[in-house]
Amino acid sequence: MHRSGFLRVFLVIAAISLLLDWYVFSGLKTFTADWQSQRLRQVVVYGYLLISVGVTALFILGFGAFSTAKGMMPFHEWMLSLFLTFFITKIFFVVILFLGDLGRLFVGIYNAISSTDTNHSYFPERRKFISEIAILVAAFPFTGFFYAMFRGKYDYKVHRQTLYYDDLPDAFDGFTITQLSDIHSGSFDNVDAMQRGINLAQSQKSDLFVFTGDLVNNAAWEIEQYISNFSQLRAPYGQYSILGNHDYGDYINWDSEEEKAANLDKLKQHHKDLGYRLLLDENVVIEKDGQQLSLIGVQNWGKGFKKVGDLDKALKGVDPKAFKILLSHDPTHWEEKVRYNPANIHLTLSGHTHGAQFGVEIPGFRWSPVQYRYLDWAGLVNEKNRYLYVNRGFGFLAFSGRLGIWPEITIITLKKKLIG
Repeated sequence: MHRSGFLRVFLVIAAISLLLDWYVFSGLKTFTADWQSQRLRQVVVYGYLLISVGVTALFILGFGAFSTAKGMMPFHEWMLSLFLTFFITKIFFVVILFLGDLGRLFVGIYNAISSTDTNHSYFPERRKFISEIAILVAAFPFTGFFYAMFRGKYDYKVHRQTLYYDDLPDAFDGFTITQLSDIHSGSFDNVDAMQRGINLAQSQKSDLFVFTGDLVNNAAWEIEQYISNFSQLRAPYGQYSILGNHDYGDYINWDSEEEKAANLDKLKQHHKDLGYRLLLDENVVIEKDGQQLSLIGVQNWGKGFKKVGDLDKALKGVDPKAFKILLSHDPTHWEEKVRYNPANIHLTLSGHTHGAQFGVEIPGFRWSPVQYRYLDWAGLVNEKNRYLYVNRGFGFLAFSGRLGIWPEITIITLKKKLIG
């Protein structure tokens, strides 16, 4: 969808938000009706209205500014996030209030049918306890969203996976890989919190570091202020990276194709500045104690997204019997092209989905709205001993927060499977 189309959608959503405000306003009037202090009633009711309408106005202004900006920046994301917080909270409030009003409607219809008193009011007044329940229910998304924005998006979690292979070269038994994905450097708004995540990743002291795409939201300059931070990530067997769909600059308007191409060239240079070897449909050999594995990296290939990655090109020169690890940003590449490839790629490392930055992950149960778009959206997948691991992302995009799906640092340990 073109940016002007997005803007129209946002304006429609803003109009819906204002209608919700009217309904919440009526519910708060019911909630405060028996308060003795008229001034306190006005502060609560009109104070809410002022804040909520103000957030909607900032949302409209923020995305008006976005229409002329070079991509989404923290200001735009905060405006969107605050708006979403109020919007979702209002929906919860209104649903409860509406159910109460629906009950009043049915009672009123019944009274009208059964009563012969034409002077009697058939419809009962809205009861205060319905508004109290609505406020209680709405408090859950409200507090949850604020936690997501102020704490959750920097609540880094280390996820560990140990994978066993019959044909892993002996020298790589116990070899460790740290994976980061989806840094989205244009979104960071707390450098100290971000640095804690970098320190946590580096403290794992893995043998190899890999980054699986989306270094920026849109433009190369976004990472420039953080080069000294992310260049701290070092591993004895090197640092390797690939491009994600956001790295190509496809989601903003450029003055010319030459400007867009120059941006991509600059971003590739920044990978070098970070100390990362950017793999562009190519492979390298990782050698340890005279034995080898092949590390393969492709450009972005995603169902419904940019498809420029060339797996066949990336596999050129790779020994068919080699142990192979593929870096590919979008997990749909594994689903469509990799898992049944005759090259027998042992492990694919991806990202892209962010786990929608929202969901539930507890033992025995996992849910996120992103699962309705992606078959494999987080964690480990095994297809006849060909593994895919989908990293949940280090950064965040659009919604400036994470709730339930926390930012991830992945540690993969390769182990030799004992036969017999």
